[in-house]
Amino acid sequence: MVWNFKKKKYPEFWETYASYFEQQEKKTLERSRFVVFDTETTGFDFDIDRILSIGAVSVVGNEIAVSDAFEIYLKQSHYNPQTAHIHGILKNTKHKNSSEEETGIKEFLSYIKDAVLVAHHAHFDIQMINQALKRMGVPNLKNKVIDTMHLYADTRIKSNFIDKQARYSLDDIAEAYMLELSDRHTSSGDAFLTALIFLKTTILLQEKRNFKLDRYFLNPNRF
Repeated sequence: MVWNFKKKKYPEFWETYASYFEQQEKKTLERSRFVVFDTETTGFDFDIDRILSIGAVSVVGNEIAVSDAFEIYLKQSHYNPQTAHIHGILKNTKHKNSSEEETGIKEFLSYIKDAVLVAHHAHFDIQMINQALKRMGVPNLKNKVIDTMHLYADTRIKSNFIDKQARYSLDDIAEAYMLELSDRHTSSGDAFLTALIFLKTTILLQEKRNFKLDRYFLNPNRF
């Protein structure tokens, strides 16, 4: 009997994205590109709710690359008026760069490439992107992922004890670091705020002799 194992063929946009991971260098704070991002969504149900906007900014060489930013609004048929007061995106709001979901996700993949993704409470944002990819018939994101909540939690450890139930919000951390909250609950504003927190926490954590970046990469099996 002859077994014919063929590699599954995915669309060109996915093959292009996946090609960035064929030869991976060790990720370091100094040499790697980080993409700090946030999503605004219609709600919190991964099966029902949809992404309304994605905002992102890159961090390279321990500096925010403001010129290398990303923002997109996605057209969605599903809408939850109960969340509109949070993100301010109304059902019939039109944005000049509003795109269909598939187009927007393709542009996001083209932007991030093989960067390390950084988000606050990252599981939610990553899972929302992965659900959109699933609807497009392609696999999950391949990028390494860091959650700034975990970075911040480690800066607060003064002994061997840590409150594993603590769920530090962006507001909590911004208040602790005296960061401005003028653009809260916009994807771009929250991405920039998260980037500031990423820089602050990694600077503090590097003061520890045993700091290792890969310790903070989330387990991909979680998503």
